[in-house]
Amino acid sequence: MRPSLVRPITFTLPLFLLFAGVSSSRAQDRRLQPADLFQLEYAADPQISPDGQWVAYVRQWSDNMTDRRYSNIWLVKADGSLHRPLTSGKFEETSARWSPDGKRLAYVSNRSGSAQLYVRWMDTGESYALTNGGPAPSAPTWSPDGTQLAFLQLVPKPALVIGKPITPPAGATWSPPPKYTDKLVFRFNGVGEVPPGFMHAFVVRADGGAARQVTSGDFHHGGTSFGGGSIDWTPDGAELVLSARRGDNPEFNSRETDLWAFAVKDGNARRLTDRFGPDQSPAVSPDGRLIAYTGYDDHHQGYQNTLLYVMNRDGSGKHVVSGTLDESVANPVWSADGRGIYVQYDERGNTKVGLFALDGTFRTVVGNLGSGSSAYSGGSFSVARDGTVAFTLSTPTVPSQVAVTTGAAGATARTLTSLNTDLLSGRSLGQVEEISYNSSKDGRKIQGWIIKPPGFDPSRKYPFILEIHGGPFMNYGDRFDEEKQMMASSGFVVLYVNPRGSTSYGETFGNLIHHAYPGDDFFDLNSGVDAMVAKGYVDDKNLFVTGGSGGGVLTAWMIGHTNRFRAALAFYPVINWESFALTADMAPTAVNDWFAGFPWDNRENYEQRSLLSVVKNVKTPTLIMTGEEDFRTPMSESEQYYKALKMRGIDAVLVRVPEEPHGIRRRPSHEAAKLTTLTGWFEKYRAVVP
Repeated sequence: MRPSLVRPITFTLPLFLLFAGVSSSRAQDRRLQPADLFQLEYAADPQISPDGQWVAYVRQWSDNMTDRRYSNIWLVKADGSLHRPLTSGKFEETSARWSPDGKRLAYVSNRSGSAQLYVRWMDTGESYALTNGGPAPSAPTWSPDGTQLAFLQLVPKPALVIGKPITPPAGATWSPPPKYTDKLVFRFNGVGEVPPGFMHAFVVRADGGAARQVTSGDFHHGGTSFGGGSIDWTPDGAELVLSARRGDNPEFNSRETDLWAFAVKDGNARRLTDRFGPDQSPAVSPDGRLIAYTGYDDHHQGYQNTLLYVMNRDGSGKHVVSGTLDESVANPVWSADGRGIYVQYDERGNTKVGLFALDGTFRTVVGNLGSGSSAYSGGSFSVARDGTVAFTLSTPTVPSQVAVTTGAAGATARTLTSLNTDLLSGRSLGQVEEISYNSSKDGRKIQGWIIKPPGFDPSRKYPFILEIHGGPFMNYGDRFDEEKQMMASSGFVVLYVNPRGSTSYGETFGNLIHHAYPGDDFFDLNSGVDAMVAKGYVDDKNLFVTGGSGGGVLTAWMIGHTNRFRAALAFYPVINWESFALTADMAPTAVNDWFAGFPWDNRENYEQRSLLSVVKNVKTPTLIMTGEEDFRTPMSESEQYYKALKMRGIDAVLVRVPEEPHGIRRRPSHEAAKLTTLTGWFEKYRAVVP
């Protein structure tokens, strides 16, 4: 059990920060600034070689001249030596995967102008493109004998046209034609217009040749029309196992997938699961007898634990393996001896790798996984034949690094990389502390984290920001967060917590907001503000609130129920659940799982949860900031709220960010603008306290 009060999370200060007498201007220069977003780098997707000797990973970085994010493939030995790039340049390179013999590395790169699948021979350093043109390949997976690679790729279909359009005369310049669709989801966040066609599995010889399509039909296999998903081979190389959306009305039943096995030779299909619910992430045991996978029986709840299952290769004998763990699991990987299955899971705001034996017994292998850029859950791992685990390590003061552990019980992790050392050695970070308090609603224990400004003095009074996570079925945790650190660097004490509905506290806690969001989460969040004011170093006359997505929802909900905040900033919120359920890219999920059905059949429930139902109470100056290409919480949601506030005479500003999808992180300069806008807005309303 963790302590019920505050537990410091220790970190090492650069030595010069311990010296007294540093001028305030120099101290301010050492703080993280929005411009530092261009300097921060992150490790992702570490893949350990089969013999456990090397780790290939994706190194993510930003360029301040092009205002873009890039990624390259890097390599480091498992003892931390020989750290070097395998690729370089302003490209997007991902999905490094070792061949079974460890002598080649497959990866996806757009260095030719479009994303293609490459193979690199590690002894000579030569690379060869296995695909040439067409939509981007994804999920590359080696055959057990190393002679082939399977991957997913969109097979385009002709765009829908009604009628016979007239054609322009030679040399004429006409406007783009109308866009037709008969799809339920025709735009998707981060993608834009969903390309017509279906995702299919292909195989290609690892030494070159034409790719061959294995799956068929007007269904999505392995992923969606814009990527994602996974494939696994049977050890004999005869079949590919993957998830597919081949059921009734797959667009509306958006969670429903089943596992199928497809013969590599002729595409003959075998259905392995047939329940209503998501079945995904198949992993075939080393001896080929069993298949591990994740999923659940869909009860149309807002949140359900994703469980680990095992079945026989023919689909019989399905049973739950992870029943002893009241958390969702992901990314199953078999141990080399076939006796256990590694999974990734979140527990009380910490992402971990665990190992399940086939009898359901379980132990934690390692914790502190993270993406590095955000306090949201994230990170990834891979496992060598000897059980060595490579993973992305993140703590409140350490952005993501590549680390390894032997996987043995009680083994410690060894960090292999030192990304951002030069930058952070010249910056002082805010101290992070864990906090636990009781909700005024029902006394439930709420976990959260505090970031104090660099140079924190407990005798002073500091302005305060409550920062609320989105999802809503997600969690914050003890992971590095670039944006919150910069809020603290601007002189604010920052609190971020996991109110009811957050994941990593079991299924019951996650479902406390089922068909009741937003709602009682107000009390969880407001009690957190009370707990901070009680500490004595938070200025109760300078309280501010912000959050993005679901956090934007709760920002609007908070100021609809209290006037204690000096100002608010809602990033990309949902305001009107009826319009959201009919315009968002995830509309089917809203109708099926977040509400009891369609708006016209459940109007009372939609209205009582609408942020427009409490806008009449708002007196707080409010800024709303959303990307113009956000199809998750469309711009129309922000515009409704902005105009409602303006017509009521509330001081409000609407900020529209060009080219940005949900999250406003596509361009580093736009992410920086989130921070400069937040600081400017809150400073505008900050009370001057004698």
